[in-house]
Amino acid sequence: MGFADSEQQLHDQAIAEVGSDDFGDPAYLEGFRVLLNAYDSESKLNDYGRHDSLQKLQILLQRRLRAEQFLTANPQVLQQEIRRPIIICGLVRTGSTALHYLMGQDPGMQNLQYWLGNSPQPRPPRDQWAAHPDFQASEAELNAMYEADPSLKAMHFMMADGPEECRHLLAQSFTDDGFEVNASIPSYSQWYEEADLEFAYRQHKHLIQIIGSRDLEKRWLFKYPVHLRHLPSLFKVYPDACVVWTHRDPAQVLPSYCSLMAGFRAIFEDDTNPRDMSDRQLELWARGADRALAFRQQCAPGQFYDLQFEDFMADPMTAIASIYRYFDQPLSDEAQSRMRTWSGKNRQHKHGKHSYSADIGVSVEAIHERFGNYMRALNVRAE
Repeated sequence: MGFADSEQQLHDQAIAEVGSDDFGDPAYLEGFRVLLNAYDSESKLNDYGRHDSLQKLQILLQRRLRAEQFLTANPQVLQQEIRRPIIICGLVRTGSTALHYLMGQDPGMQNLQYWLGNSPQPRPPRDQWAAHPDFQASEAELNAMYEADPSLKAMHFMMADGPEECRHLLAQSFTDDGFEVNASIPSYSQWYEEADLEFAYRQHKHLIQIIGSRDLEKRWLFKYPVHLRHLPSLFKVYPDACVVWTHRDPAQVLPSYCSLMAGFRAIFEDDTNPRDMSDRQLELWARGADRALAFRQQCAPGQFYDLQFEDFMADPMTAIASIYRYFDQPLSDEAQSRMRTWSGKNRQHKHGKHSYSADIGVSVEAIHERFGNYMRALNVRAE
């Protein structure tokens, strides 16, 4: 049975598992169906890739059902305000993960932990996490992934209790970069790039309201590079967003990211085309940067903070202090102490160095030319 032919079965299985048939806003169905058809007509999924993709679709549908169950029982959660969230985004591989982990040590803010991204629910007290079945499931998932390919640790290390990207929440609406990372599905990629994703960010907000319902006074910290490509949709839901835009020479960024992407895709597809992948990513991120620049002109100047990679790497704490001042966020002594402790225990390359070829079939000059508008506008220097 093809993916598209499995649509009803996937929904029926989720309903049987959760005991509810309310999936919320049906807007998710458009992307869901584009994705199913792309899997059928374009992907080169191997047996594991096919099995894993079907399983993930099933799990995401279950998560939608559970979220709606919670909101139906607790409608007051939707009245919570998410005020001036700090949102880290930018080109991939620009130091945003390190920045996210450092800022995520601040007890005065709240962020999305990996396990709660997987299983959205009101955040329990920290000392209860280790015994929670959902936390244990996320730990097992990450351990299995790194055991299958230890090199992934050096590429992108994640922990069940660590700050995590918004991808898990957006995936509930079938609007996530991860689908196109794991499979060759250009029609879905085109839809995902061009669609108005307000509905997906609305679902994102609902899930954030659930997770933070016990920490109402704490400001939110989000991170996902791909937010850069969907700022108009994001700002419809979070109009007072405070964006930290991380920058680095795209000629340094793309080879690293294409290597990371190839590593993940090789798990799901046996027949990969690195050059095609590189060409697509070059255009995708260049268009995204250009569109983000254009959108930024419509926003209040104080809503964007630019962080250059070399400045952050040279003095992370000074960079973070500057971000906090810019967005009126108090930086306590305790927060600074926790950040320094984390930094001391997690030096660069702690989990190995991500080795990759700088040759992706596109010259440095061509990359700089394609990203020229972005580099000139925001003073992004060539390395």
